[in-house]
Amino acid sequence: MLLEYKNVCLSVLAKDLFAFNGEQLIQNNAPLADRLRPKTLDEFVGQDHILAQGRLLRRSIVADKVGNLLLYGPPGVGKTTLARIIALNTLSHFSVVNAALAGIKDLRSEIESAIDRLNKYGKRTILFIDEVHRFNTAQQDALLPWVENGTFTLIGATTENPYFEVNKALVSRSRLFRLNSLNSKALHQLLQRALSDKERGYGLKLINLSSEAADHLVDVSNGDARVLLNALELAVDSTITNQDSSICIDLKIAEDSIQERAVLYDKQGDAHFDTISAFIKSLRGSDPDASLFWLARMLEAGENPRFIFRRMLIAAGEDIGLADPNAIVIVESCAAAFDRIGLPEGIYPLAQATLYLATTEKSNSVKAIFKAVQKVKDSQKQNIPSHLKDANRDQEAFGDGMGYRYPHTFSKNWVPQQYLPDSLLNEIFWEPTENGWEGQRRSLLNERRSEQLASFVEVEQQNPLTITSGKVDSDLEQWLSRQVLQEGERLKNLMTKLWSGIAWRKNHRVLVLTPSSLLWSLKPLREVSEGGVVLAVSEDNHPRLLAELEVLPPMERPVLIDSTFESIKTLEHNLKFEVIGGRIPWKVFSEIHFLELWPILTEKCTENAELNLIISNPCSGPAFSLKESLEFDSNNKNNDLTLLDNLICKEAEWLHNQDYKKKFILKLEKLDWNISFEEWNEFVYQKVDNSTIKRWLNEGSEYREIILKNCKEETLDRLQKLFQRLEGQTIKQKLLHTKYVAKRIIN
Repeated sequence: MLLEYKNVCLSVLAKDLFAFNGEQLIQNNAPLADRLRPKTLDEFVGQDHILAQGRLLRRSIVADKVGNLLLYGPPGVGKTTLARIIALNTLSHFSVVNAALAGIKDLRSEIESAIDRLNKYGKRTILFIDEVHRFNTAQQDALLPWVENGTFTLIGATTENPYFEVNKALVSRSRLFRLNSLNSKALHQLLQRALSDKERGYGLKLINLSSEAADHLVDVSNGDARVLLNALELAVDSTITNQDSSICIDLKIAEDSIQERAVLYDKQGDAHFDTISAFIKSLRGSDPDASLFWLARMLEAGENPRFIFRRMLIAAGEDIGLADPNAIVIVESCAAAFDRIGLPEGIYPLAQATLYLATTEKSNSVKAIFKAVQKVKDSQKQNIPSHLKDANRDQEAFGDGMGYRYPHTFSKNWVPQQYLPDSLLNEIFWEPTENGWEGQRRSLLNERRSEQLASFVEVEQQNPLTITSGKVDSDLEQWLSRQVLQEGERLKNLMTKLWSGIAWRKNHRVLVLTPSSLLWSLKPLREVSEGGVVLAVSEDNHPRLLAELEVLPPMERPVLIDSTFESIKTLEHNLKFEVIGGRIPWKVFSEIHFLELWPILTEKCTENAELNLIISNPCSGPAFSLKESLEFDSNNKNNDLTLLDNLICKEAEWLHNQDYKKKFILKLEKLDWNISFEEWNEFVYQKVDNSTIKRWLNEGSEYREIILKNCKEETLDRLQKLFQRLEGQTIKQKLLHTKYVAKRIIN
């Protein structure tokens, strides 16, 4: 047994010696790029983002704890070199397979060897697969079981995005590291190493590389170390040695070696940047003649056309943007055409792209992304609204996805709902110009923004349960943002109902009474483009309306005034309204000052002026809904139900009081208004939570005052406990809508 083990060791040693001699011969005749491959991490140039001191990958290599890796990056940035360094720093067996040459048979052989090596000698195997993306799906699937059970550690190198070209299962079992193109500093460092290294480079030769030639080789190599070193090697090997045994490489030799002309404008080094700047500014300024001139100058100077196309693609996004979304398509198509035909005929797609960008509409509105990025940096972590979350995972446990309104089930495939986090509801990032494609959609966008922003505050003012005067706290605001997801369509229908029946004219002047949001003025704003809209806003709602008006262009914004006698009186004497309308909160409608306002409003109306008002009156109060929800609960006590019965009677007396409506009709008739009305009922649903209970029972609540008129103070505690038993449940309430329609009659 011992003799057999000795023979195996001698055989392996002999094989390694022969392999070493063969590798040495190959090394001596290998290209410069291969000879100069770093052998240690300290020799490795670039990729500090993953290999600098203290980085995870460097620590893993040094500790010989490298797991499954996928190295992704463009050619010539060190993927294979890094794999070789790992091979030199590991005690594991290192096997290499090139996916372009290997097949299933080769993989099977490597797997069997790895199993044999592990079983006999307890030695792990690292399998390096170069160009792993070239393996087909079946070949990649064949690796999975052995990667999964640890038979070998996989290191794959690819120039393609692994998320698209590599088996998802392999990607999920590997750590992905992206290698970037080498910067000019790293490439200059490689040049100096090649010229000074006496064993693997040209350190034993006297080579004079001019700074212009070095800069050109670095610039044209485009971050690829292999291209750079191959060009240097060709320049050295093809240049005749001088009498003093030196080799001089100037710019002309460098150009020939890398087969690309140097960009020469003048002796000033910044001419390259100045010329491209003049070109881009001419495009931005819509001057086709100047744009063609600077394009011609760049071509004559030897500028890389691909560089010009890259800058035009940037201009298509930055300066044209959504004024003409087709611009970026045109430039991309011209760039693809240039790649197929090259110069000199490629000058046609270059000129075509230039002229298109110079003459099309301009807009830089896409820069809104930077405003959004800054908001992300400035803001703390923003929670994703619950209804936007993935419903497949936690819908039952946490309600994720509940309340989401699928736009395609609504007319025009759109419905107002919340998409931004709660704290950013009023944020506007993108402000389209009036130019081109985005200008055609600007009006619709502003209309939808107005409707969406407005819908978030409607429940606060118009919900039938708002029979209080308590202030809105932060808990209620959070509830509103959720509730509006269900309320949006109902409010939109009410808005349509409010303005129906009016014979609009473009020069009408409209007064909208007590709007809680911009939503209620959208219809007039659309219809009276040559007239005007005035919003009579309460003091509480004034700041909100000012903020919402920011979504409209300045010339399209309505005028805001306070809904007070003084403000309406001070309107211009000759300003008369053809239409007055609005949805009046029940609390405002039931107060005496609202009736006293109408003589002043009537004076501000033209002959045959039209009046459309909607009043929403709750028909049942919280006690009624509470009893309806609790009466089937066996834990209820008779005295609790008796308490609720007493409160329900008081609610009915208060809610069904028709004196307000009668007084309003009589008032308008005395002012020569011919008035009629229609009524309809609607059931609405509300989820009870802590904020809802606060609105009903906190200090300042009108409902609290109703209770205290009929009950003792301690009764509030009992009532609050009953409400808390409903927390999390949905209650039903009945609402009575009354629409008043009137025309002014001048005798």
